[in-house]
Amino acid sequence: MKKVKNTNSSGLSDEEMLYQLDGRPRFSIAFPMGLQHVLAMFAGNLAPMLIIAAIAKATPQETVIMIQAGMLISGLATFLQLYPIKIGRFQIGSGLPFVMGTSFAFVPTASAAAALGGIPAVLGGALVGSLAEGLIGVFYKYLKRLFTPLVIGSALIVIGLNLLNVGRDYFAGGAGAKDYGSWQNLTIAFSTFIIVLALQRFGKGIVKTAALLFGLVLGYLIALAFGKVDLSAIGASSWATIPRPLPFMPTFNPQTIISFVIIYITVSMETIGNTSGITIAAFDRQATEKETSGAVLADAFGCAVASLFGAMPNTAFGQNVGIVSMTKVVNKWCITLGAGVLVICGFLPKLGYIFASIPPAVLGGALISVFAMITLNGIKMLAQAGFSERNITVLGITFALGIGFAGHADAIAGMPTWLKFIFEDSIAATTIVGIIANLIFPEPKKAKATEPEETVATDKSAPTTVTHAMTH
Repeated sequence: MKKVKNTNSSGLSDEEMLYQLDGRPRFSIAFPMGLQHVLAMFAGNLAPMLIIAAIAKATPQETVIMIQAGMLISGLATFLQLYPIKIGRFQIGSGLPFVMGTSFAFVPTASAAAALGGIPAVLGGALVGSLAEGLIGVFYKYLKRLFTPLVIGSALIVIGLNLLNVGRDYFAGGAGAKDYGSWQNLTIAFSTFIIVLALQRFGKGIVKTAALLFGLVLGYLIALAFGKVDLSAIGASSWATIPRPLPFMPTFNPQTIISFVIIYITVSMETIGNTSGITIAAFDRQATEKETSGAVLADAFGCAVASLFGAMPNTAFGQNVGIVSMTKVVNKWCITLGAGVLVICGFLPKLGYIFASIPPAVLGGALISVFAMITLNGIKMLAQAGFSERNITVLGITFALGIGFAGHADAIAGMPTWLKFIFEDSIAATTIVGIIANLIFPEPKKAKATEPEETVATDKSAPTTVTHAMTH
């Protein structure tokens, strides 16, 4: 007897709905897709908060407060990106399959603030600084000419390269680990890496699509056999607690606020780049003005709420954009289920610590190729813009200063403080230098690309089949 696919009123099967923004595939198919997003970002979401808590000399109880709030706000901010709120002519949220989490981009600035005034100083700077990102979201219509495909594509490349550095450290066992680069860590990482590749190459159906999830699970079991999984924190934590607002009273330091404003501008560029990264990879188009503005506003709103609940600022996670790029799974219901796991973790510390116990080597093995997807999306965007003489000049200046020069402490030692703020971070430098270079060498009017129409903001009018998605 011929097996009949489970379909909905639109005539699409559960598997086909994975490649549509809307629709509800059955739980057994949708949940693994959402769960692999959670597994991919969980440790990265926790790590910045653990770093800042250590620098601020927070107590174990204060650290747990930060972690729980971070999980809860990550889930809620993800819901906001998936299902935007419209206020007048503004839309808070992109309507795209974003997963929100604590960004490593904030760690250097937050570390300095934590050393100066503890967690309250971090939260105060983050709260006020989020207003800067909100303004970029509100006025993106007038600022968008600054964020050309060359600027966003360059930013995507640098974000991807930075993520590859993170992936390398995870692969070797985690930055600063005593056994960094040990044969045990490398064996775990390479085993996980090979499992993911094998499943992507030889797997069928859901096994192939959820290769990252299965790779993480099998890699976790391998790490368990090597004795690399630490479960001590699970037993020491309570079963359930409720995050509450203002567990720490924010303090406001002008120097800290200025530093956070600068990093928020950088993070907003990351969000703009990630927005285009998703639409290019999944829908083969650039993001619309409404999607980009909404994504940045949701970022800013999530950061402000996170600060009020004692968590580090939230932003769109680049590695999850990479997962969308690799799997082409864009269904919002799948991501919603994953966001629900994050919210539940915000109330159940033990569950959160189970996810957090995934060793860095497992994450590195599963995700290092995913991180490369961000860079490839940036290259794709530059290719779409073309390599005219003018574009090559702009890119040459951008990469020379943004990648070749920025981020090297000794090279920028003699710079004024305000310039150091920019050139200490390669993403910020690449973005700002790219904007300036584009203004100095304006694009000929006849070559300017038209803005994507708002009518293509979703893929409803152009269904994508499983077969088509697998050919990407």
